[in-house]
Amino acid sequence: MGAATCGALFSPPRAAAAPAAAAGLDDPAKKEIAMKLVSSAENSSLDWKAQYKYIEDIGDGRGYTAGIIGFCSGTGDMLDLVELYTDRKPGNVLARYLPALRRVDGSDSHDGLDPNFPGDWRKAARDTAFQQAQNDERDRVYFNPAVRQGKADGLRVLGQFAYYDAIVMHGDGGDATSFSSIRRRALRQAKPPAQGGDETTYLNAFLDARVWAMKQEEAHSDTSRVDTAQRVFLRQSNFDLNPPLDWKVYGDSYHIG
Repeated sequence: MGAATCGALFSPPRAAAAPAAAAGLDDPAKKEIAMKLVSSAENSSLDWKAQYKYIEDIGDGRGYTAGIIGFCSGTGDMLDLVELYTDRKPGNVLARYLPALRRVDGSDSHDGLDPNFPGDWRKAARDTAFQQAQNDERDRVYFNPAVRQGKADGLRVLGQFAYYDAIVMHGDGGDATSFSSIRRRALRQAKPPAQGGDETTYLNAFLDARVWAMKQEEAHSDTSRVDTAQRVFLRQSNFDLNPPLDWKVYGDSYHIG
């Protein structure tokens, strides 16, 4: 299953002296779990580090989708990534595609990218500098904003992950299905813990809003990453995503011991 992200957004330090249960998704062990959960949905594998080299056009109107978080040629985040990589390592194998990436931004076009861009992406993915650039852009654009907002809303690890997974798929632009719009829809139904609300009630409202957003687009219409994964953990009241974890995505079963 190809990655289906490609929005664009515009780690807070962990709280000192907090109870152990208050560890955030930015705790290294929890972050590793988050990467595996997303990879199960985006790439049908728990081996998220194998996805640096991933690239394909999944036919969702966003051009090429690639890398550990599904950077897309049509939505700007792939362009930002290759610019960062080129700033750090001028003359890399992807640098020559920057003019084409700027031209195709906002479209599903492969103009100037075919036929060699996928192969060159896979070559670049063997470079640890490109891997680090992918990690850094994932954190800057998706992971850190999700964790920051989740903590501000008083959510524990599961809620922070629900935010992260939503930003990965929907981005945080101004449209009705962006992360911020999903959150606003949830807030009309329930208050988060930071506003005195019940965490389970609020997360159910958020996941309801997320499912609505997913169903607005055919490429995202399979909602199993919510229904048979995140809701499973919520029903178990596993707010800290403590292993063992068992879930399904697209009918496939996964386990973290």
